[in-house]
Amino acid sequence: MSDQLLLLREVLANIDENSCPKNINLHCHTLLSDGSLSPIELISQAYSIGLRHIAVTDHHTVDSFSIITNWLKDNNHLPSLPFFWSGIEISCLLKGCLVHLIGLGFNTESEFIKPYILGDAPNGNFLQANVAVKSIHEAGGISILAHPARYRLPYSELIKEAFSIGFDGVEVWYDYDMSVDWRPSRLICNSINSQVTALQMLKSCGTDTHGLSLLGR
Repeated sequence: MSDQLLLLREVLANIDENSCPKNINLHCHTLLSDGSLSPIELISQAYSIGLRHIAVTDHHTVDSFSIITNWLKDNNHLPSLPFFWSGIEISCLLKGCLVHLIGLGFNTESEFIKPYILGDAPNGNFLQANVAVKSIHEAGGISILAHPARYRLPYSELIKEAFSIGFDGVEVWYDYDMSVDWRPSRLICNSINSQVTALQMLKSCGTDTHGLSLLGR
């Protein structure tokens, strides 16, 4: 396991209900998929907020990765820049239910990630969650089940199935009420947290920002 992957696992292992949105945000979007912020606007805002860790998880594209990486290099004189993780949000089938997988910390140039960065949901066998999880792992990353309480099947069933096929973690802290000012939905998130803790899976959090502020959705 690489040092970077070990660091990412450590970050995820220490996430709690207070981590997002001002310290850690591992789920947000740019206008390169369905968001409203440009990659530069997003990382500039992340810096101004004081985020310590951030990942852009655009749908089926990693085009923002090089743009933001270059911005961080050009601005490495600034103090306390956020640690930027590669990320992606992938549509896949879990127990026959269409869900979203968040990939984090993978090699964006890996051959294994290519079927998932074509701008649209993958086809054929690549649409199966177990194949997507394996692909993220082969690319050196970590797989997270996004917002488990937003699907047609009960989140307890989906989390159990995700665990059985090798997902590393679950997006535990999420604002299902989609408030203007992000805050986790306590009752649902606490229940998800209990199940994920019992399964000894990693925990993630993010605003799932599609708008103009990283402090809300």
